[in-house]
Amino acid sequence: MSTAHVIAAVLAATTQSAPAAPAAAPNDYALEQNWLCRPGRRDACSTPSLDVTEVAPNGTRTVRTVTRAKAPEADCFYVYPTLSYDPGGNSDMIANDEERRVVEAQFARFGTVCQTFAPIYRQSTLSWLRSNMIGNPIPMDPELRYNDVRDAWRRYMAADNKGRPFVLVGHSQGSGLLKRLIAEEIEGKPAATQMLSAMLAGTNVAVPKGKDQGADLKQTPVCRKAGQTNCVIAWTSFRETSPPPVNGRYGRVPDPAQETICANPAALGGGMATVNARFPSGAGIGDLVTDSTRWTKDNAPVITPTVAVPGLYAAQCVTVNGANVLSVRINADPADPRIDDVGGDVRFGAFVAQDWGLHLIDVSLVMQDMVDLVPVQLAAWKAHGR
Repeated sequence: MSTAHVIAAVLAATTQSAPAAPAAAPNDYALEQNWLCRPGRRDACSTPSLDVTEVAPNGTRTVRTVTRAKAPEADCFYVYPTLSYDPGGNSDMIANDEERRVVEAQFARFGTVCQTFAPIYRQSTLSWLRSNMIGNPIPMDPELRYNDVRDAWRRYMAADNKGRPFVLVGHSQGSGLLKRLIAEEIEGKPAATQMLSAMLAGTNVAVPKGKDQGADLKQTPVCRKAGQTNCVIAWTSFRETSPPPVNGRYGRVPDPAQETICANPAALGGGMATVNARFPSGAGIGDLVTDSTRWTKDNAPVITPTVAVPGLYAAQCVTVNGANVLSVRINADPADPRIDDVGGDVRFGAFVAQDWGLHLIDVSLVMQDMVDLVPVQLAAWKAHGR
């Protein structure tokens, strides 16, 4: 199969109908084993070190110790992206290395400001995507993945929430499922008043052109300032030097009367801003990042699980080729000792899938910016007497 056909197959596989999978029984989310993260136990959120090595432009390394909050006043509920290598069309309910590692990369850091909740769910798998690529699709139940997330959410609200404010966090497939959850389980219900924000990376959220709400989410506006609550932050990331192609999948929707939103967690009011990226320090998988573990040209090791590269990346929301996307600028200096580009492109061999942009690092690029928004939104929520 040619590279062009591979790309087309992957894009089609995310939206096309799948052969019906046998009906599966619902999960019981009262069981601890069905969660990757819950408060008060040792798990994928509570055990990894959150310490960060900052690599300055001159190559100097500074280790920052990061501690989790002891009594956070907000909750964060996370749905992870497509990453399962399980052989079926839907993943099983056993957490493998890929689930634990993506939690460490994308969500554990929220433990500095939140109680953390992350259900395991029977997502559509990478195996299913590959089966579509070769024209021999395996059965997949598209409702099963949403029903799991919905059931976990309902259990959280019934048993754990107790009126606390919350933030929804997702990426890619996870963001798409959370978008539906907001529309069906939160908008128009008492829970809407408790939602600080929904941070939906790597997915399209449609609004009527020129408007801040409507279409996908009828009652949830775009966040346009840090102190705004009950709002949505969504973005898809592209290099400034490689914008989305015309008729690409991200940053646009089919309806000409609609457009996708772009809200930069580092600058909700708009404009170019330095982003506070956090990257896994070692070799990554799927959405975890980097093309290399080399952070300086001398290849000196980094001993913390996470790396920051202050000032290397800046970003702003732009409209380019008809798409609203987060345009990412790399402030690299080939003469200094630091890495010039962390990567994050979707590749098929040597071919870069331009249509996907920097999808693999949508979250990592603005990781600390996302976390830093939570206490600001919480303070605003409390100020309104909630």
